[in-house]
Amino acid sequence: MSNPTNPNRRAILAGAALLASGLAAIPAGAAEPIKVGLIVPMSGPFASTGRQVDAAVKLFMQQNGASVAGREVQIILKDDGGVSPDVTKRLAQELVARDKVQVLAGFGLTPLAFAAAPIATQAKVPMIVMNAATSSIPQRSPYIVRTGFTLPQVTAPLAQWAAKNKIKSVVTFVSDYGPGIDAEKVFVRDFGKAGGKVVASLRAPLRNPDYAPFLARVKDAKPDAVFVFVPSGEGAAVLKQFTDRGLAAAGIRLIATGDVLDDDLMPSIGKAALGVISSHNYSAAHPSPENKAFVAAFTKANPTMRPNFHAVGAYDGMQLLYAALKKTGGVSDGPKLLAAMKGMSWTSVRGPVTLDPTTRDMVQNVYIRKAEQVGDGVYNVEFDQVANFKDPGVE
Repeated sequence: MSNPTNPNRRAILAGAALLASGLAAIPAGAAEPIKVGLIVPMSGPFASTGRQVDAAVKLFMQQNGASVAGREVQIILKDDGGVSPDVTKRLAQELVARDKVQVLAGFGLTPLAFAAAPIATQAKVPMIVMNAATSSIPQRSPYIVRTGFTLPQVTAPLAQWAAKNKIKSVVTFVSDYGPGIDAEKVFVRDFGKAGGKVVASLRAPLRNPDYAPFLARVKDAKPDAVFVFVPSGEGAAVLKQFTDRGLAAAGIRLIATGDVLDDDLMPSIGKAALGVISSHNYSAAHPSPENKAFVAAFTKANPTMRPNFHAVGAYDGMQLLYAALKKTGGVSDGPKLLAAMKGMSWTSVRGPVTLDPTTRDMVQNVYIRKAEQVGDGVYNVEFDQVANFKDPGVE
């Protein structure tokens, strides 16, 4: 039998008690890093989205540190190629089950966010949708929050603006998937309510689109304007074919959501964009001090890139995560972290934003912009806005 008065035993017991008391003072899991699974297209047709997100996340962490509330933040970047929901779902499953991530983030297109949503629900892991923009995405999981925008949110103000500015007839032309269908329905609804007439609605396939036949039909319809939505990365092709097919020469105006005039692609679109009116939640030309500092830092770190709305969705996604972790004292339990995120407000580089606690979507300014020559580049210059605008939904 061991001797309880043995001095070596007493020392061991005292050390164990001291260790236990020290551990009790540390929040559960505080020594473990917070792992964020970032799923974006780094290759394929939508790779520009992934590059913007990755660059913005790195910039935020460079500026704010790689730890928050005593927890190291680790980003696990995964390339889903941007076009296959099955790949995105598999990556989300692996990140949760194998890598033990406490947060999922990214998601370039709506079908990919839909695919990952059940994983977030089952694992009770917050899922920060930084990019995909179909209105119904947060309804797919109670663990989804979105730091980007919705297509109805940026479409409704443009439909109302068009009706007030001598545009009486429009053809809608959108990519045939969730956000495009949302944009089409909301434009038809709101333009019609304001007294305008939609003479035709055209949808192009998302994969391998050829816009020329659709633009030929627009030209034949002779509307005052064509309203366009295509996902980020496709705008240059639309603008080129719009010009090549002679629609501008025929007096047809092009109005669009900001995806078409993606800031990152504006240098390649160039003068073909001049005069195009668009609506969006962000422009690299936004004149706030916060945005000027952001653009300067982003372009210094990424000399060949101009930050776009995807970068801002990612930058604010990290802002939301860091703020929530500070609020929980570093606790990364899914339900507690989600609760901390709901209702948060801050001054974004795009303007004031609030994460609506009920819809888990951003309440934010929507800007009406005109593509203009600014210095030696073409930028989307804001000239009007709808302040603190919530997603109006589709119905």
